[in-house]
Amino acid sequence: MARILLVDDEPRMLSLLNSLLKAEGYDVTSAQDGSKVPELINTEVFDLMISDIRMTPIDGMELLKIARAARPTMPVIILTAYGTVETAIEAMKLGTFDYVTKPFKMDELLITIQRALEYSRALSENLELKEELVGRYKFENIVAESGAMRNVCEMIKRVAPADTTVLVTGESGTGKELVARAIHIHSKRKDKRFVAVNCAALPEALLESEMFGHMKGAFTGASANKDGLFETADGGTLFLDEISSMPLSIQGKLLRMLQEKEIRRVGGNANIPVDVRVIAATNTSLEQMIKQGTFREDLYYRLSVIPIDIRPLRERQEDILPLVYHVLRHEVGEGHELPKLTPEVKDMFERYPWPGNVRELENAVKHAITFSQDGRITPDVLPPRILSSVKVGADRPVVSDGTTDPYRYKSLKAFIRDREKEYLDQVLAMTNGDKEMAAKALRISLATLYRKLPTAPE
Repeated sequence: MARILLVDDEPRMLSLLNSLLKAEGYDVTSAQDGSKVPELINTEVFDLMISDIRMTPIDGMELLKIARAARPTMPVIILTAYGTVETAIEAMKLGTFDYVTKPFKMDELLITIQRALEYSRALSENLELKEELVGRYKFENIVAESGAMRNVCEMIKRVAPADTTVLVTGESGTGKELVARAIHIHSKRKDKRFVAVNCAALPEALLESEMFGHMKGAFTGASANKDGLFETADGGTLFLDEISSMPLSIQGKLLRMLQEKEIRRVGGNANIPVDVRVIAATNTSLEQMIKQGTFREDLYYRLSVIPIDIRPLRERQEDILPLVYHVLRHEVGEGHELPKLTPEVKDMFERYPWPGNVRELENAVKHAITFSQDGRITPDVLPPRILSSVKVGADRPVVSDGTTDPYRYKSLKAFIRDREKEYLDQVLAMTNGDKEMAAKALRISLATLYRKLPTAPE
């Protein structure tokens, strides 16, 4: 339930609006004296403030300044019976969401309130996402042990500062959206919105309206003007996932936007300028679709100015166990001991082909955590599809005395990783577990040490 702060020194108007808004399901706090509002704003959280402009001892303009300083994400709607162009311009400059002149139609005010609350929610989600991205998508937190993923990280670093379009390719579950978000959070647009849309999830008519917006009356059910995703992402980044599913008719409109930097709403005549960086992703060969006539060649070249290809997990085995420990740490939380993986489990993780890529690996680790006991992850707690695909101990060479040789015929990378683990254990023991001192002794960053540590404990 949205909380609205209602301020008006006219008792009848205050009572009327209070009753109507409560009838609409809003949680309303009324204030007839504007002098009480600063304390309310600083002690309580509201989703929206609606204020008359002419009041004493504090008028609406002054309250607007106070609200913007104390709650910058809370939208403010100004009401007045004395509407002038100068007043409207001043209110807009101070950051009001909208300006409504009395007398007004209640349904129009309700639409304005709904728009303001949607804006407030979107802004809050964007700030929360930004905080999450800053922590999650720092390069030191991206698992990139393999050369293929290190190349991806290098591409992100090079591409992020530019404004060019990017086409991210790779199988489902490889993390295409994560790469797109990382590009955004390391770009100059990081303070603006990152908006994602799955082109395969929406029918053609709805996709066009979602992307470009529509005008009131453009089609049945279009009861009000609606901003499209391009307008919503203005100044930021729009991520078009599954771009291969976009119908040809909409491909043409997207191409025009990329060329002209403007869009036209469904049912509208005006061209609306937009400043949006487009990142697209696909798990399908667009070149093949061009040959089949289902994807525009000119759009392909507009999108693939910078191509980034993410290799499937089965082709970058070095990332598998680091990813496992990365997911374990995320699920268990900082400060808690990680479950121990048995050698059999490590072997099965490395030999399983991971057709669902990183997404499947994450689900497998979560499944294992759920059923693990005594702080150990054993083969019997792995998902059935892994157990049926990779048999415990299969293909392990056995020496003449009947024991399993842990190194014979093991890959060079696996051998080096195990030797590295032993050396890390020795250095940590010498520094009494002081990781910062160990990192200095090893001449590596503390972040690199943390990335390598999960593979150390048994």
